[in-house]
Amino acid sequence: MEHLRIITKNHTNPAYGGALVGARTVAARMGCTLDHRAPQTPDSPEEQSALVREAVAARPDAIVLLPAHATLVNDAIAQVNAAGIPLVLFVSEPTAGHWVGFIGSDDTRMAAALAHAVLRKLRPDAQVAFIDGHPGSITTPQRRRGFEEALAQYPGMRLVEAVSGMYQHDPGREAALALLARHERLDAILCANDLMAMGALEAFTLTGRSMPMASINGTPDAIAQVRAGRLVATASFNTHRFGCLAVEMTVRHLRGQPVPRRIDLAPDIIDAGNAAAWDIPYEQRPCPDWDQVVAAAAQPLAA
Repeated sequence: MEHLRIITKNHTNPAYGGALVGARTVAARMGCTLDHRAPQTPDSPEEQSALVREAVAARPDAIVLLPAHATLVNDAIAQVNAAGIPLVLFVSEPTAGHWVGFIGSDDTRMAAALAHAVLRKLRPDAQVAFIDGHPGSITTPQRRRGFEEALAQYPGMRLVEAVSGMYQHDPGREAALALLARHERLDAILCANDLMAMGALEAFTLTGRSMPMASINGTPDAIAQVRAGRLVATASFNTHRFGCLAVEMTVRHLRGQPVPRRIDLAPDIIDAGNAAAWDIPYEQRPCPDWDQVVAAAAQPLAA
């Protein structure tokens, strides 16, 4: 029986809870054990690096990692590599190290598609704000780039301000409150994850203001808000599937089976037209069929 250690970025983002549901589902099906660790300080690369070093000392058969930073966990990854422990990554890729494979989505393309779902419905001279993620996160500049690329296709619209909500609920609420206080007119907010958007919706309630807003992750809470008409859309950055596939990739590799070096899942935009079909708890969502995913990925296989 294989023993895996999975390390995420925090205990607070429900999207990572979804990843764990998927990871545990596949671990149980494939007959392996799975231990989870995450920093107590959300997204702390220092704490995550310490957790990676602890994992190396514990000598699991493999480590599944969601890196908290592009560079600041590289030394810890080097220790995993030096110990010869197989490593699989999901969501984000750091700048150095070696890993068996990666599971994620194109954050820039996804953010651009989400932005269009909002921007195409606005007045031609709309004033738009962004709530960005954690400044140290690998996905933050990628999602910002997607928002900017989409906005650039609407010449009459302008970005009035971008603030950080740290990819967390309370900072997301405070970021939205600051935007609302500084801008008497604001026509839309593009939010880099659902958890911040839930905080921003609280800010709308506190101030009595509201406007079109969309976010990323496709969490159950966000889908419920889409169905309630409080969010225009959420993008299915499908962490549940990432968790399923990361564990399956890891176990297959340990058992000597070839696996893709990279699986990029195409995101879906969840809006009022399809939200009902997505309104399913993580525990009831099926894991994807491995063979179908690999065939669609069409990536080279590694032993």
